[in-house]
Order: sequence, then C-alpha cells, then structure tokens
Amino acid sequence: MSSKFISVAAVAVAGSLACQLAAAQASSPSRADVKAEAAAATKSGETGAGVRRVDPKSSGTTSTMTREERKKATAEANKAGELEGAGVRGPSGPAVTSKSTTTRAERKKATAEANKKGQLAPAGDTNKP
Repeated sequence: MSSKFISVAAVAVAGSLACQLAAAQASSPSRADVKAEAAAATKSGETGAGVRRVDPKSSGTTSTMTREERKKATAEANKAGELEGAGVRGPSGPAVTSKSTTTRAERKKATAEANKKGQLAPAGDTNKP
C-alpha cells in the first residue's frame, strides 16, 4: 500500500511541475518575437541602457596618415619617452629619474626593521599603515 501511495504522490508532483513549466512558457515571448523587437530597436536607434552601437564605417573620422607613417610617429614618440606604459591612464606616482642609491642589503635591513615595528601592511592588504 505504501508503494502505491508513493507512486501517486510522485505523479501528482510531476503533474504540478509540468503545469508550472507550461504556464511559464506561455507567459514569455518566443525567440522570434524577441529577435524582431531587437531588430526594430536597432533600426530605430533605440538600444538597451548603456549600450551604444557605432557603425565604424559611418563614424566620419578617418586617419589621414598611412600605417607606415603612424608606426614611424609612434616609434619616434617612444624614443622621446612620450608614450605611457601599457594600461597607464595618467600619472601613477613620481617618475623614476635615476637608479636607487641603496643596496639590496640595505633595503632588506630596512624592510626587516619596518616588519618588526609592525609598519608593513599584511599581504594582499592595499591599505597603508
């Protein structure tokens, strides 16, 4: 008798899940509807929040320099030290003008002393003491 009760309960649960799934599918738009809406929004210039689509051919600004001229200008700017490092967006600190005047042993000693005094930030901590 208990196996019959378990199978009836399983059928009831499966039926209720199937009804919920069918209701969820009926309330959502079809893929074709969504694609049609997206195409219409793109044609009219309306896109989602924060999305701006730009056609590279219609941007209106084209380079007046050839690729070789750009490469030459970039190489000259690099030699003159006018280029920023990769990923750099503005000054990230004082420029290094010369080599360090301290030896490796002196730096290690200073670091060890700062560690004993508790002046070093823990590993992974970006907050300075």
